[in-house]
Amino acid sequence: MKKITIAIAAIALCAIPAVSGATPPRPGAYVSGFLGVSAPLNTDATTYDNLGPPINDRVEFDPSINVGGTGGYDFGLIRLEGEISYKQGDIKTVTDRDTGVRFGNVDGDLGALAVMANAFFDLHNATPVTPYWGGGIGFAVLKLSDTFGNGGTPLYAESDDTVFAYQAGGGVEIAINRQFSLDLGYRYFGTSKATFNSTFQTTTLRYESHNGMVGFRVKF
Repeated sequence: MKKITIAIAAIALCAIPAVSGATPPRPGAYVSGFLGVSAPLNTDATTYDNLGPPINDRVEFDPSINVGGTGGYDFGLIRLEGEISYKQGDIKTVTDRDTGVRFGNVDGDLGALAVMANAFFDLHNATPVTPYWGGGIGFAVLKLSDTFGNGGTPLYAESDDTVFAYQAGGGVEIAINRQFSLDLGYRYFGTSKATFNSTFQTTTLRYESHNGMVGFRVKF
């Protein structure tokens, strides 16, 4: 995450001089799209099957993609928007918390398709750079793929679940002109516990991630 933060900060510092003469944002409807990196947090998973007691795992992820878009209305001090986004975490390792057995070379991932209602507060000033903060609530469809470790050992079966989702964060909007602007942001994203049911097993876990993003906003 340090590398992601440094990269976003560098982009912001390079972009500010280029837009130093731009007009500050104005109220109105807008749409935006964004692309970035999602870094899921380690999570605890519990798997139940018919072969024995529950299996308690610690799941670690590699960073992956964060992509989405928004549409909303800027009232001046506050912006209200709807958002649809997709985040994914590639499973890196799975460790049995009871026995200490660790599975590497894992082939599997956990994706989150989220639909959110957001509110952000804009801290307008005399420059084209507008800091903001806020968050949102909604729901996410979590999809767990068939997952194998150590070259073929089955760990989890493919399934999905729809759960409550929430996020909070902030960033800066950098005005290019009265219509276009860049959006450099950070979001913490989380969900309630999901239950993945398949024919032979049931797995429960939560999804949480840190997300960096670069967006482009169009004001009407």
